[in-house]
Amino acid sequence: MRIGIIAPPWVPVPPPAYGGTESVIDRLARGLLDAGHDVVLAAAANSECPVPQVPGTAEAPLDRPLTGDSVSELTHVLRAYDAMLDVDVIHDHTLAGPLLNHEHRVPPVVTTNHGPFNAALSPLYEAMSDVAIVAISHHQASTAGDIPVAAVIHHGIDVDTVPVGAGDGGYVSFVGRMCREKGPREAALIAREAGMPLKIAAKLREPREHEYFEEQVRPLLSREIEYVGELGEADKLALIGGSTALLNPIQWPEPFGLVMLEALACGTPVVATPAGAAPEIVDDGVTGYLRRTQPELVAALRDAGTLDRAACRAAACERFATERMVADHVRLYTQVVEARALERSRPAWSTPVTGVDAAVASGTPLVVGSTALAARRSRLS
Repeated sequence: MRIGIIAPPWVPVPPPAYGGTESVIDRLARGLLDAGHDVVLAAAANSECPVPQVPGTAEAPLDRPLTGDSVSELTHVLRAYDAMLDVDVIHDHTLAGPLLNHEHRVPPVVTTNHGPFNAALSPLYEAMSDVAIVAISHHQASTAGDIPVAAVIHHGIDVDTVPVGAGDGGYVSFVGRMCREKGPREAALIAREAGMPLKIAAKLREPREHEYFEEQVRPLLSREIEYVGELGEADKLALIGGSTALLNPIQWPEPFGLVMLEALACGTPVVATPAGAAPEIVDDGVTGYLRRTQPELVAALRDAGTLDRAACRAAACERFATERMVADHVRLYTQVVEARALERSRPAWSTPVTGVDAAVASGTPLVVGSTALAARRSRLS
């Protein structure tokens, strides 16, 4: 199968430091190539993902973010679609691309929502016609409302490349962005109450991130609560692997949470709040603890060192390997391509059947994570 992948233009693929979406795109593109598929990637020109790339894209500046620059995004996706007219399916990870009225949509389009289905994003996904929408967790899909979710596909990680940590560093870790939603302040308070040293590795670039850090986190820093900066991949994994536990007290319904996969792959248990997708990743009492209140999280953090680190690594291998993520995507791509072929084979005078409905009409099984499919099956029966 020939597959076109479109990454957002803001960050290189893979990212030099923080960048969850770009990390996933890098692993997906390489995994598809390793599985024998023909892959072309549209990404920032300074991307180093080792697959063929669309020429002529702009570089993503590393010193300042461009997120939200509509001109840059539109220029990027127009170039990408023009270069992908001969692919079997396009997997577009931008917001602008699936909204454009591409003439005839010759290759069918799949898109992944890497953010929440909320008041800001949901109207955009509602407006995407004839596009198969992927959710990254069942919890995220459950919030989609009337938006048809074609598949729920958890992220994957290259477990074999992640070094197993011994957890003998004498500290716990926090990795994420410096913002309220990720909970670095809560992590500092929990670790301090538990009497355990904490190392915080967090992206700190945006003005709001600096404001949050100065007001909420810096006052809590001490010899035991340390901010170590934003780390590259190798240093990040070394930090997580050396920690007794990853502390992840997220304060919002996060659609997924890639850092929890990284921790499990390192053999490090996760102590988190049961928000968003966390219960789909962490097996409570086996690979970590999910607790709601600060006293409960303090007690869980103290107990995390008794959990079996081999069980954490095994969970990453069995449930969150890149190969599983790639296979799930190939299954969806195949269904979408077959649905398009079915649509094209119908007589011109018949009622068109498109997108997910076409796959349902053909009897092709879908990996679906929302109730929308049940309603669609009812209409078609």
